[in-house]
Amino acid sequence: MSSSSSAEQVFNKKDGENPQILIVGLGNPILGDDGIGWRVAEAVEKALLEGNKAGPNVHVACFSLGGLSLMERLIGYDQAIIIDAVQTGTGVPGQVYDLRLADLPDLSTGHLTAAHDTSLQTALRLGQEMGAALPSQIVIVGIEAEKVYDFSEVLSPEIEASIPSALQLVLERLDAMLGDVQSASNT
Repeated sequence: MSSSSSAEQVFNKKDGENPQILIVGLGNPILGDDGIGWRVAEAVEKALLEGNKAGPNVHVACFSLGGLSLMERLIGYDQAIIIDAVQTGTGVPGQVYDLRLADLPDLSTGHLTAAHDTSLQTALRLGQEMGAALPSQIVIVGIEAEKVYDFSEVLSPEIEASIPSALQLVLERLDAMLGDVQSASNT
């Protein structure tokens, strides 16, 4: 699937399905390394289809918005994996991070928030206070990025090279989540 400038692409949702796990690629595919979340999500979708793991419990999507908009899209899911470019200031470009929401600073920068919006952490607290059915577990797969503001549909070589390891991490986390879903349905 080729990237587009659309703010949202949904890969495998069918009408009437109620997936329990949402995998989200965040970013902007026309801003260089910022498109890594989308590229990894596309690789996840392909791997799921090839491995016959895609099913009604898993939904893969790409979004360009964070904060309240992302929180709204998480409603109704039991668990979520969010894939996004990160800039720690200390990491090596292409380094893949396995994070939990609590590991992230509650900053007003990046895709997990927006300048005119709020951080994902704050949006999730607000959603919970309003009674929204939000995921009980959110895993973040972050990829250290360099050029997130350059207009380009091409990733830097180091960032492009990180796709297989980021894909592997997402699939490992998904397998663990699917195990949790299976265990819950057997009880």
